[in-house]
Amino acid sequence: MGVWELLLVGLVILLGLCGVLVPGVPGSWLVWSAVLWWALKDPQPVAWGVLVGATVALLLSQVARWALPPRRLRPGDIPRRTAVYAGTGSFLGFFLIPVLGAIPGFLGGIYLAERLRLGRPGAARAALRTVMRSGGWSILAELFTCQLIAAAWLVAVLWG
Repeated sequence: MGVWELLLVGLVILLGLCGVLVPGVPGSWLVWSAVLWWALKDPQPVAWGVLVGATVALLLSQVARWALPPRRLRPGDIPRRTAVYAGTGSFLGFFLIPVLGAIPGFLGGIYLAERLRLGRPGAARAALRTVMRSGGWSILAELFTCQLIAAAWLVAVLWG
């Protein structure tokens, strides 16, 4: 697979990661389909291993999302700025504290956005609890899974 095709696959994965934060966009399916395309175009054992791992991880993520409370976010439930801060915090946390840092990064991003919006620490903590109870955990589960898949793809491309 050529460099331009790999860049295109990476771009689709990045769009999928961003799509996880936007209600109604199938972000996890974009990530999976990009890995599928890569595995079909570059049929190496490592590519198929990443595809199988991505499939299993996404299925487990869907099971975890169904096990979480049924409340789901609708468009407009979370301000766009909060979603951007949460995604940025999760991305930074994923690399600053390898892998597991995505979780506190996500929570910290929501807290920071709400603290800037509301101005008081108590109100920001209450808003964080509200966001997480109303569907934030399912978004975090899906985003974390997609980040793991993206990292596995990147490692396979760079060292595979």
